[in-house]
Amino acid sequence: MRFLDVKTDFAFKKVFGSERSKPLLINFLNAILDYTGEYAITDLTIIDPYQAPAIKGMKDTFVDVKAVLANGSTVIIEMQVLNVEGFEKRVLYNAAKTYAAQLDKGEQYSLLNPVIALTFVDFIMFPEQRETLSRYKLLETQTLTHYSDDIELIFIELPKFTLSLDDLNNIHDKWIYFVKNAGKLDYIPDALMVEASINEAFDIANEAGLTKAELEAQEKRHDFIRLQRGSIEKALHDGLLKGRTEGRVEGATEKALEIARNLLDVLDDATIAHKTGLTEVEIKALR
Repeated sequence: MRFLDVKTDFAFKKVFGSERSKPLLINFLNAILDYTGEYAITDLTIIDPYQAPAIKGMKDTFVDVKAVLANGSTVIIEMQVLNVEGFEKRVLYNAAKTYAAQLDKGEQYSLLNPVIALTFVDFIMFPEQRETLSRYKLLETQTLTHYSDDIELIFIELPKFTLSLDDLNNIHDKWIYFVKNAGKLDYIPDALMVEASINEAFDIANEAGLTKAELEAQEKRHDFIRLQRGSIEKALHDGLLKGRTEGRVEGATEKALEIARNLLDVLDDATIAHKTGLTEVEIKALR
């Protein structure tokens, strides 16, 4: 068996934003957000559910998964592979835009419901934090008193998640493992198969059940990511070559360090070292 790489926006939308995804999306959100008891999500409506691409030349981006919960809250779920400039502002902007869009002209502010932006990233956003999951709300900076819980930003940094299959002890960790590793697997591990919702997610992600257009869409996303990373590597090579040509060894080293810092969230240490001429020890010191 082969499964979609859930880290691409196309596959993420198909698995979590399809019409049949509602039960597993409820399980997924309760697990990731740690909603239990009276706070557990019991129902939701998927907004703009996934539609299989019907023609070639389709748009190469897929909107986020968006769901309205039974209590009126909206959850925006996004998967981001590349650390592009301004991404953190885009997350905040999308959450604020969704929050403001709830009201029509003349309606009361009391009608506003909370918005949660749940964002999975395949790079390190917050190097000063060790935890895989981080949550942000509006707080008073000295007393940490909450101003409002109406907009919450939650980030899951996949590179920080290093648990093996044998270490998965709860549904929260199992879901993160699925998102990070589904595209690398050729079977459903027993530790994940016992979870009905994750088993269903694997069934949706099984490439054997995809249409030709869906397989092409998945390949387009992989091509796009490869091209973007290739552009970064070319810029790296050109920048280093320029520094050496100008004969400034010290400047070239500084340039190598600068470029290496920009690649920490995109490439592994060995690749960065190979491309920049720095040692892996020097790369690790930058992390």
